[in-house]
This record gives sequence, structure tokens and C-alpha cells, in this order.
Amino acid sequence: MNALVTGGGGFLGLEIVRRLRARGDTVTVLARGDYPVLAELGARLVRGDVADAGAVLAAAAGTDIVFHVAAKAGVWGKQADFERSNVTGTENVLAACKAHGIARLVYTSSPSVVFDGVDQVDVSEAPYPVRHENHYADTKARAERLVLAANGPDLATIALRPHLIWGPRDPHILPRLLARARTGRLRKVGSGTNRVSITYVDNGAAAHIQAADALAPGAPCAGRAYFVNDPVGVALWPWLNDLFGRIGVPAVGGSVPVGVARAAGALAEAVWWLFGLAGDPPMTRFVASQLGTSHTYDVGPAVRDFGYTPEVGPEEALERTAAWWKSRPRG
Repeated sequence: MNALVTGGGGFLGLEIVRRLRARGDTVTVLARGDYPVLAELGARLVRGDVADAGAVLAAAAGTDIVFHVAAKAGVWGKQADFERSNVTGTENVLAACKAHGIARLVYTSSPSVVFDGVDQVDVSEAPYPVRHENHYADTKARAERLVLAANGPDLATIALRPHLIWGPRDPHILPRLLARARTGRLRKVGSGTNRVSITYVDNGAAAHIQAADALAPGAPCAGRAYFVNDPVGVALWPWLNDLFGRIGVPAVGGSVPVGVARAAGALAEAVWWLFGLAGDPPMTRFVASQLGTSHTYDVGPAVRDFGYTPEVGPEEALERTAAWWKSRPRG
């Protein structure tokens, strides 16, 4: 396999690169930053932005499959920035596949594209909501639609939806939650009994490789979207407190109703928008719903259609993650 991985220096992308190189595949990474670890792994780095059509076209030359992982993530920010990275970037990847005759495209999507703010329990399929509550979910949904619509006899496409990717080196979810927990600013949202699906980073990367190996024009998985989280969901707040305890962080105490948290999020969003404040609001409606509702997803279709097999169990994942976090300097 001669693969292009967009965003291959990031959290999930780097793990995909590691696995491809470990089995001897040739890998090119398109990324905006400089990542010395890529050279150590034997991957070729092309510096560039997915929103730059020329950079994508150049990076894709000579490859036979694209893992399109790069995206602008986050719960807050300018719509134009999300549009540029997530929609325009995906359009550029599709154009490069067509120009170079690349036959396979594995797209990293998100369950956020179908999340409508209320409980979703063991969902295997769900419609896109009429309206998303943030630009990330909206632009990822639009990009996913583009990818699935492009599936055909010359280009087989698949969209994977890992949920709440976590593990060692996580730069997004756990650092924010840990920072709040350490200072006593984290509160349970809702009853504290809501269950969520999570995706250990190694399992998310494995899903991408397994999907790529099964993907071909006319394959059962071609032109479809799949949830690829760990098979069994967790009770969010007990799970977090378990992880915090292993790291040496106090358990989360106190709670606020989901409705109150969403109202606070709406107010914070209005203030940030009105005054153009920098950074993310301390709460948003989307985050309140994510923390206070159940959202679990069925990986059965992924197991059936491309043999999705998670490689790391829940206890080992917790032990690895806790050990890595305890080894880091507090700062």
C-alpha cells in the first residue's frame, strides 16, 4: 500500500502512520507542522494545508489510497475556518483522488454529524439533524456527504465515525477535563448515569487500517458510514473518576442539571459572539449535551462489513493512559 495520510502528525493520524509503517507500507503525510517522529518512522512529510488544492494534489501523487484524517476540530470558532479545513479540504482531497486515479479513500468523520442533543442509545444508523449546534459538526457532516456521494466504480469511499478518541498523547479531551478537575472546576452534568461510547486511539487507528484493507469498488463497506468506537460504552462520570483516581486527580463532585448547563452554554456563546472574545467559552450547548446525555453507538455493521476488531481492551487502555499521564510533568 502506498498511502497518503492527511493530518498524519496529529493524535489519530500519527497512530495510523505508525501502523502502516510497521507493516511495511509506504506513507506520505500532508501536515502543516513539522513532526520529527514521522522521519523516525520512515514516512515522507509534505508540508501543506488541506485547504490548498495544489499542496494536496502534489502530496497525493504516486499514492493508491488516502486516509483523510486532517480537520479543524473544536466546539467554538469562526465558521469560515471550519469551512476552509473541513469542507474545502475534503473537496481538494476528492479532486486529487480523481486527478491521480486513486481508487480508495478512507475519511475520518465523527458521530457529531448525527448528534441532535438528546439521548442516542446503541445507534447503528441515524439521520443528519436539521440543524447542528456548532460549526464543527455541521462542516463534518457536509464533508461526509461529499465523500459518500463520491463513491463509485473508480473511487471507493468509506466514512468512519470514532467517538471521543482518547489515550496516551491525547491533546484535546483529557487535558481539558483534567485541568478542570485538578482545580475543582469540573461538575457532573445531569444525573451522572449517562453512558457514552469512547474510542481508544489504537482501536480507532486499527479500524482505519481494517477498513482500508476491505475497501474496493463494490465492496459491502463502500459508500457507507460506520461507527467505530470501542464495543461497550461506559458510564461517563464513574469512568472519568476511575481514570482520574489512577492519575491522582480528585474525583468530580457536585452536579448541575442538563437544562441549566445548556442555558449557561447558550449565555456564554452569546457573550463570546457579541464581544468577540478569544478562546472557547467555558460552556456551550453542545458540550453540555455531550456531558449530560447518553450517546452510544453500535459497531455491529463495521464488524460485519469490514471485520472491525478492536485490539486493546478497556482495562489495558486505562492502565496505559494513566501510566502515560503520570509520567508527564505537571505543567
